[in-house]
Amino acid sequence: MKFSGKIVAFALLVVFLNSCGVSKSMRDRPDVSGYDGSIPEKIKINDSTFVAGDNFLHKNAQGHWEFYVEGNPLQIGKLTGSLTQDLMQQQEAYFFNKVEEFVPSKFQQYLLKKFLAWYARKMHLHIPDEYKTELYGLSQFSSANFQEIGDPYLRLLYLHAAHDIGHAMQDLMLVGCSSFAVWGDKTVDGELLIGRNFDFYVGDDFAKNKIIAFVNPSEGHKFTSVTWGGMIGVVSGMNDQGLTVSINAGKSEIPMVAKTPISIVTREILQYASTIEEAIEIAKKREVFVSEAIFVASAHDKKAVIIEVAPDNFDVYKVENTKRLICSNHFQGEAYMQDERNLKWIAESHSMYRFERMDELISEYKKLDVPDAVSILRNKKGLADTDIGFGNEKALNQLLAHHGIVFKPESRKVWISSNPYQLGEFVEYDLNEAFSNREGNPSMTTLSNPKGTIPEDPFIHSKEYKNYEAYRILEREVEAAIENKETISPEKLSALQQKNPEYWKAYYLTGKYYFEKNYNAAAKTAFEKALTKEITTVPDKERIKKYLKKLKH
Repeated sequence: MKFSGKIVAFALLVVFLNSCGVSKSMRDRPDVSGYDGSIPEKIKINDSTFVAGDNFLHKNAQGHWEFYVEGNPLQIGKLTGSLTQDLMQQQEAYFFNKVEEFVPSKFQQYLLKKFLAWYARKMHLHIPDEYKTELYGLSQFSSANFQEIGDPYLRLLYLHAAHDIGHAMQDLMLVGCSSFAVWGDKTVDGELLIGRNFDFYVGDDFAKNKIIAFVNPSEGHKFTSVTWGGMIGVVSGMNDQGLTVSINAGKSEIPMVAKTPISIVTREILQYASTIEEAIEIAKKREVFVSEAIFVASAHDKKAVIIEVAPDNFDVYKVENTKRLICSNHFQGEAYMQDERNLKWIAESHSMYRFERMDELISEYKKLDVPDAVSILRNKKGLADTDIGFGNEKALNQLLAHHGIVFKPESRKVWISSNPYQLGEFVEYDLNEAFSNREGNPSMTTLSNPKGTIPEDPFIHSKEYKNYEAYRILEREVEAAIENKETISPEKLSALQQKNPEYWKAYYLTGKYYFEKNYNAAAKTAFEKALTKEITTVPDKERIKKYLKKLKH
């Protein structure tokens, strides 16, 4: 991703506009005077276990950080900061260092800071006070670095809108997720079953330290969510009422101002809704600034729906006469049937392909259970089981997911993947057990149920997996060399193709390199080879065709 010239120009304009609205938003802080902010001292038991009163952070055998916290919003924020401080500061460094890769110029970083301040000038008006209070408590444990982006509290606000802002500004598909639900006669025991891949990628380091948070707030429902250091919003979670939420990005317009980050909307739903209707009411009252599908399933309702929100639209998609619901990255509700952005996205992106692949895989089972759902989430092939190359975004398993997750809301159970991607063991947690007898009993052992663990994918030990990991390194090296106009050896380009022979991008990058070097015959061969593979999007295919057209002339 490059920092858009239009955004640079726009940011320059913002710098010269003395906006009192920006100044006011940057000074805004929640009133915490009504809260008891006292918290217990953190005690280090060992390198993988920390306690603070009844709250704790513990690393399990699969590498998950299991985290339990309770209290009012200020206490939860401060305890989260105290116990997860190292993890939070690491994640902040991973994220902002990635931003520096995208925006290497110090001047452009300065413009980015000004632009973010202007763009987020009204965001504080759209975030509930309790979550601003929690963020304020959390910010007291933030890194002293990255002051050029903003002070700790403002940085946390920006980070909670990072998905939304990146999605809106560049249509950057950091998130291209897949979700499905089955129930009734489509599951082995008749219970509601949900599977979901969260394909959020900000580099390998960002996904290393997953936190499985168990939150017991002073108001609302207890809940669990898969998160990371510094994140209080929810991307995948379930509460003690058996209501689950997850988010799938949709095609967005570019709004002129940030409002409620989608992860804050889903946090509010998880904390305060017990039924689908209550979830809908919460989503309706919040103004968002990107298009998003909120996948909601409910033990009380024994079904799932998709709440489709956008800055200028709203709908709830429900299925009739079927016991399955599928969601990728396009909208399905009546309100979006004539939406040009949505229709273009369906036609040109990989969203519909993944949707059809989920439908195809679910149809292969008469009834599904948890291992079947995990198998679907791990599937690396294309339609009709064709080989489309590892890492292809048309696959359900794109081999970059932050996590895969399976919910059984009626049993209050959840299975969460361990690294790498969704290939490691899926670890079982029972919410009833996780939240029972917590008072005066901080955990020294895992909150998971080892007997319910789903084994790792044997693919991890295959030659194909080792080749794919080698391919990823080669791909980054080749992309950097092309960008910097460096020389690439024929052996490296050959290895790029051999390590992932069915993936179109290996041949596209080879063709692009040869094109830049004016090796026209070699470029033509590589581009033509790329066109024989399953190319991710229509724009990608058109780009290759344009290169071939140039070569003809």
